[in-house]
Amino acid sequence: MALLKKLNSTVIIILLSIAALIAGAVVIYKYNAHYTSNFKDITIYSQVLDESRKVFIRLPNNFEPNKRYSLIIRTDGNFNLTQWDSVMAELPAQQDTILVSIPNQFWTFTRNRDLVPPYARQDVNTQARPASENAPELFGQADKFLAFIESELLPYLESNYNLNNNRILSGYSAGGSFVLYTMSTKPWLFNGYFAFSPAAWYDDMTVVKEFEQFLSQRSLTTEDYIPLSLYITVGGAEHPLMLSAFAGLKNSLNIHANDIIWDSRINDGLEHRENPVVSVKQALDFYNSSIN
Repeated sequence: MALLKKLNSTVIIILLSIAALIAGAVVIYKYNAHYTSNFKDITIYSQVLDESRKVFIRLPNNFEPNKRYSLIIRTDGNFNLTQWDSVMAELPAQQDTILVSIPNQFWTFTRNRDLVPPYARQDVNTQARPASENAPELFGQADKFLAFIESELLPYLESNYNLNNNRILSGYSAGGSFVLYTMSTKPWLFNGYFAFSPAAWYDDMTVVKEFEQFLSQRSLTTEDYIPLSLYITVGGAEHPLMLSAFAGLKNSLNIHANDIIWDSRINDGLEHRENPVVSVKQALDFYNSSIN
């Protein structure tokens, strides 16, 4: 009996050890897949966010330190990054472009915190936000994430690379709503904006409403603005809410965007995660034609 108990204990220890090894291997795999890239990975400590942030930097194949380069910043880390790399390698106009991707934090869920605008709930909801729900921690903190990009990431890139004024911000889903938020609040930071399947339906289409307000106010002023271009896409097989938000954004642009070069596209038959894959080349082709 004692021997049997000893054997059982040994088996349990072995099984627990195997489970621990498997769990550790899964964590390592996920970390490498999510938080490392095939390019130049750097870490910046952000005073604004009070945390270290990882950044992936893709340099052109024939990078020359003294040459001036265009810049693309995208919000979605490794997601669709392989497609970006492939498309940019094939397009002659993108041989002089540096691509910078910002992943979400690995150990904690920060995607909604960073990308949802501060007028919408992080715990995204289709219904309008009740006036009673106004605690600061409920709202997105895209304003802080944008401050990180403006006051910390861009200065880092400008001090390490010779950049020209052609600058694009791109995002997918929640990243797409962040693109619209950035364009609405600090349009001068970039002259090109790509929003792939933007999640603009938060809190009863509040992102759509805020974007329309930005466009209407912009159309009424006589101030001079830098030329802006915007490209929005959605998959034809996406959720009806996504398609409804897309239609709302397009309608606002048709009415108010007199001084913005923009285009939109519904990619027939594509689901939410499929749409950004085909959108990359479409958006880059549009941007290149808009600045020439």
